[in-house]
Amino acid sequence: MTTEDRLAALEAKMQEVEDRQAIFDCIKRNSRGNDRFDVDLVTSSYHADGIHELGQKEISGREYGEHANTAHGRLFDANLHNVTMHMCEIDGDVAHAESYSLGIFLDQGGETGRILAGRYIDRLEKRDGEWRIALRRATVEIALEGKATLPNGAALPGSGYLRGNRDRTDPSYERPLAAGTGGRW
Repeated sequence: MTTEDRLAALEAKMQEVEDRQAIFDCIKRNSRGNDRFDVDLVTSSYHADGIHELGQKEISGREYGEHANTAHGRLFDANLHNVTMHMCEIDGDVAHAESYSLGIFLDQGGETGRILAGRYIDRLEKRDGEWRIALRRATVEIALEGKATLPNGAALPGSGYLRGNRDRTDPSYERPLAAGTGGRW
């Protein structure tokens, strides 16, 4: 194998690694945007003509962030979307990804909560050098609900733990991150 062949193979492998990371970052950006009520972050994970299939509805990617904020804000005091196992097949500028997800939701009032487990089944496309979601189909395969208490039996409100915010005042946006700041439960 010539030096040129080895360099070409290395460049191709590096491009695949970069593409995989960009795809996973896009999927995680969507979840973070949902939890922080950051519409711009959610919207940035979809192409302008992207679609989010939610149940039997199809919502444009441009509208999904606002839709999710309204639904989550009406029903829950907090929500966390966790992306776990992730697989991705890349074919040129099109990728198909399957990402397992856990949505954890604290109901209004903080006494009960629920967990929804499912998958994001995505077709992503690389346009103008950027990977974004062209189509997302979300499954729900397990739904659990129960009391929302800490291991000591106490409720989260009043626990003193740092509380996340559903906007850019969330501690994750703080730069530089400093101790002793942020709201508490």
